[in-house]
Amino acid sequence: MEKTSLNLDENVEGLLCYILTWLTGLIFILIEKDNKFVRFHAMQSLFTFLPLMVLGWIFAWIPFFGWIISALIWLLTVILWIVLMVKAYQGERFKLPIVGDIAEKNA
Repeated sequence: MEKTSLNLDENVEGLLCYILTWLTGLIFILIEKDNKFVRFHAMQSLFTFLPLMVLGWIFAWIPFFGWIISALIWLLTVILWIVLMVKAYQGERFKLPIVGDIAEKNA
């Protein structure tokens, strides 16, 4: 494991990119300039959770069926949040479809 600019192990910092979903992703994009592993996870966090949060809020305003879709989006968000934190802590560069490719290009 490599150290990062915060002098943490990269797997720990990768996990921290997901702790507060897109917010910590954004913070680590701004803080971590050199470590590609951490930057990848920070980008993936931002590009995954920010759109999911916005979609969840939009659908929540739609009566009945919107609430159901919003609940499914929040469930997906929680599942992805847990899986991505575990994978990052294990040192894996686990890529989600589409978003992972975007994150990899921008890391």
